[in-house]
Amino acid sequence: MKSPYRTPKELADAGWMHPARVPMLDAVAERFSVSITPDIAGLLRHESVARQFLPSEAELVSRPEDLEDPIGDDAHSPVKGIVHRHPDRVLFKAVAVCPVYCRFCFRREMVGSNAPGVLTPDEMDAAYDYIAAHPEIWEVILTGGDPFILSPRRAQAITERLASIAHVKIVRWHTRVPVVDPARITDDFAAALIAPGITSWVALHANAAEEFSPAARRAIARLVDAGIQMVSQSVLLKGVNDSVEQLEALMRAFVENRVKPYYLHHPDRAPGTTHFRVKIAEGRKLVRTLRGRLSGLAMPSYVLDIPGGHAKVPLLSDDVVEVAPDQWRIRDHAGTWHDYED
Repeated sequence: MKSPYRTPKELADAGWMHPARVPMLDAVAERFSVSITPDIAGLLRHESVARQFLPSEAELVSRPEDLEDPIGDDAHSPVKGIVHRHPDRVLFKAVAVCPVYCRFCFRREMVGSNAPGVLTPDEMDAAYDYIAAHPEIWEVILTGGDPFILSPRRAQAITERLASIAHVKIVRWHTRVPVVDPARITDDFAAALIAPGITSWVALHANAAEEFSPAARRAIARLVDAGIQMVSQSVLLKGVNDSVEQLEALMRAFVENRVKPYYLHHPDRAPGTTHFRVKIAEGRKLVRTLRGRLSGLAMPSYVLDIPGGHAKVPLLSDDVVEVAPDQWRIRDHAGTWHDYED
């Protein structure tokens, strides 16, 4: 099986970029990891896909509002690998690597080739112990990195360990693997996500209808046919899906593949991602228009992760007030208002 493309030179040699760009893009790759699977390489002819995965010189442009930890994970991390922002659920970051590296990733400073691949056995035990010691935790969300890079054996070990904690009832896996490396989704892997006592969900991240290749559709079907519920996650990205037509096609692709649209994220302020950002006013207009073209079954919730770790807010709600052009007041779940300049 062909290996992923991991350097600008490999991408230039394959014809995906001009060789003259390699020196500048090497500087990008030194800071933000590059990896493009053969499946995604086969889709790079689509601009909506290429823009998500091919490194760009624009990633070297930083702005004062850029944040290394845009959604404030660190402020809510009691032990390594755990983020406990809401009482009834935790993020469990078991891995820090991915099969592909999205150029807009909000954790791009924390994942990649320079990060430790997985938690050590002691770190995993400490994470399990924390979950077990907090009976209010009803849901555990596996993220990272992409937890679907784990082998079936290791995924099953996580599933069974979480299922052994009586108060954990929901285990949700966040992944891009079914669309970027669908061969990983075997019957054994799907079975590894299921255990008595818990309900397993998978949140699939895709941003363009073109990502749903025949192989991706088969991988998604394998998970759903195994009895796993699936929801979607997408990011509103300039030049990728910032038109009503593109969003409509994406949401229809999810539903046609038995994935319930869930979140459409406003882009986070990760370093070097300015070229992907869409203004809130533009996003609100797009989603309002989308509502007139799609059934409720296909509508996602358009949300912003408030910088600083204050959690998500629906951007089409009375928790969001425009006080001046590009100036917003946003209320978090605790009732506190925050200023946000677009």
